[in-house]
Parts: sequence; structure tokens; C-alpha cells
Amino acid sequence: MKKAMWILSFIPLIGTAIVLQFMPDQVPMHYDFEGNIDRWGSKYEELIFPVIILAMSLFWTLFIRYYEKKAIRETDEKESAGASSNAKVLGIVGVCMAAMFAVEHGFSLYGAYNEATSGASAWSVDIGKVSVVLMGIIFIVIGNFMTKTRINSTVGVRVSWSMYNDNTWRKSNRFGAYAIMIAGVVTIIMAVILKNSFGAAMAAVGTVILAAVVTLVYAHKVYVQEIESEKGGKD
Repeated sequence: MKKAMWILSFIPLIGTAIVLQFMPDQVPMHYDFEGNIDRWGSKYEELIFPVIILAMSLFWTLFIRYYEKKAIRETDEKESAGASSNAKVLGIVGVCMAAMFAVEHGFSLYGAYNEATSGASAWSVDIGKVSVVLMGIIFIVIGNFMTKTRINSTVGVRVSWSMYNDNTWRKSNRFGAYAIMIAGVVTIIMAVILKNSFGAAMAAVGTVILAAVVTLVYAHKVYVQEIESEKGGKD
């Protein structure tokens, strides 16, 4: 997974380096909420985001290695299996993030080239909507793998209620997975039906916040039930 993540992470940098040879010196660098170009800058500023993508991949690589090393040094079989599972899930998340940013930058680069060469005053590609759609897809993908994690402090529903024991973790993350996947679907729908990309982004944020709140309420409910069950067993 790490190899795939790094390959995807280098594609934007290589692609940008090639496209820059054909770009005018000045290209659109920022847009207002209506999609109008409100700042032009050097074409070499297009290299900033690819570098950020590489930095983020380094961040994910360090997390993955932490759990891989933990899986090796753990003497407890359960702990070792949990660390190994978390490393795999983090690898998938890292690949998804790298792919999302690569696609997003590709659209951005394409739009900037078109706008610069045609002297446009507004974006030719609604990057805002592209970002929201990609965000929705990522939510769906992450939701599909949340149930495969073991208790950890990096990925999943990480609150004291969900992390109380394996049972509360499993139930909370299963519910959270469904919630985030539904949020992903709603996010994509909002991006399609709303004309304003800013409105779509705000709707997406609101949907995710709602999914998080509902999941936290459910995690607390599961925690309380677990505590009552343990008390009942002792009695």
C-alpha cells in the first residue's frame, strides 16, 4: 500500500512539471465564491500543492510504520493482530487520500491552463464541486474500512466510550461506518444538485458534523449498556 500511495503522490508533481512547460507565466491562483478569478500568480505556484501531497504521504507513512513495528514487537497475539490490521487500514486511507488529491490537482491544473490560455475571468472547472464530490467518495471508502480496525488512537471513532473495550469499539465503529458512508452519499448528492460549490461544501460539512454527533450519542449509549451489563454480571 505504501508503494501505491507514493506512486500516486508523485504523479501530481511530475504532471505539473510537464504541464508548466506549456503554461503562460501567469495563471489563475484563486477564485471567489462565485468562481471568478480574483488572483493571478506565477505558474510555479502550481508546484505548492504537489509538495503538500508528498508531505501528507510522509505523514501517513510514519503512522503506518508505527503500527507495523508495533505488530512485530508485540508479544500478545491479539495486540499484534490489531496493530497489523490498523496498519493495513491506514495504508488504504493513505492511498485514497493520495488518489483524491491527485485527481483534484489534475482538474485544477487543467482548469488553470484553459483559463490562462483563453484569458478567462472565471473558472472553467468548478474545483469546489470536484473537491466536494471527491470528499464524498472518500467518506464512503473510509466507512467501508472503519469496521476492520482494532482499538487505536489514530483511526475510527476514538472517544473514551468507544474505546472502553472491544465490544464498545466494534459497535461504535460499525455504526460510525454506516453514518459516514451515508454522509458521503449525501455529500455527493449535494454537490450535484446545488449550483453554488460553497453551499455544497457547507452542506457537506454539516452532514459530517451531524454524522459525528449521532455516532457519539450512539457510542455513549453502547458504553452505558456495557457498564450496566458488567454490573448485572457481577450481581
